[in-house]
Amino acid sequence: MSAEAIHTLEATESRGVSSTFIGILLTTALVVAGWMLPLRDYITPRSGLGYWLGIIGGSLMVLLLIYPLRKRVRAFAFLGSARIWFQIHMILGVAGPIAILYHCTYRMGATNSNVALWSMIVVASSGLIGRYLYSRIHFGLYGSRANLDEIHFQASKIRLEGTGAGRLLPGFAERLDAAEKSIFFSLPLVPKAGSALMLWIFARVQIRLFISSSLTKAAQTSKAVADQKQKLLLAASRYAEARLAAARRVAEFQSCEKLFGLWHVLHLPLFGMLLVAGIVHVFAVNLY
Repeated sequence: MSAEAIHTLEATESRGVSSTFIGILLTTALVVAGWMLPLRDYITPRSGLGYWLGIIGGSLMVLLLIYPLRKRVRAFAFLGSARIWFQIHMILGVAGPIAILYHCTYRMGATNSNVALWSMIVVASSGLIGRYLYSRIHFGLYGSRANLDEIHFQASKIRLEGTGAGRLLPGFAERLDAAEKSIFFSLPLVPKAGSALMLWIFARVQIRLFISSSLTKAAQTSKAVADQKQKLLLAASRYAEARLAAARRVAEFQSCEKLFGLWHVLHLPLFGMLLVAGIVHVFAVNLY
């Protein structure tokens, strides 16, 4: 199998995937640690570290406005490239809410603080959804916007590539074709994004089990296969992964494109609600 075909579709995403994975692990660790630790014994929202965590978290949330301003207003071009601010925007969108959670020690408070807290949770959740949808309609985390013709072309290119392992596995091509079709013909429009993901996961498990069991059987009757089993397993698995990933991307693209457009319409008003709630909370805390 040609590695170039797989690289065409996936290499632009490798850095984004790895950095995203590390970010998820770090974020999860911080959130879980804050939940498990007795923060209220050491932090109070009204003074000291807790108070400053609130100031820092709120400031980071306000700084989120720089990215849309840089993207849409030419006068802000001096701030640097929109791509850099997009990366900063995502980091701030995680760091700000975590600082706020530590500030409030994961506890509810007065009405104004509760409104601000839940507004922040809604906006942060919306940002995570937007991040996922963005990744499904762009080449890589910071790549150019894709279109359906390009994605179809990449999927077709991968499909035309052969694999030596595939020729040694009776039924491999047929199973892979059937798995692709099941992903392609998942539910239409909005449900397709979720259904394609679930079918992709199911197909990956099925194909991996098939490859492993088929090579094990072939190795029992062929010394050449037995000697090269791991290499054949890797080659067949990579080829299958590339085809299924391409099928999923084609299936999801139109649905995610529509959802991303809707998300854009909703996310900014939600952020505006957060700003208002945050301002009310700051005034209420400092005036009373």
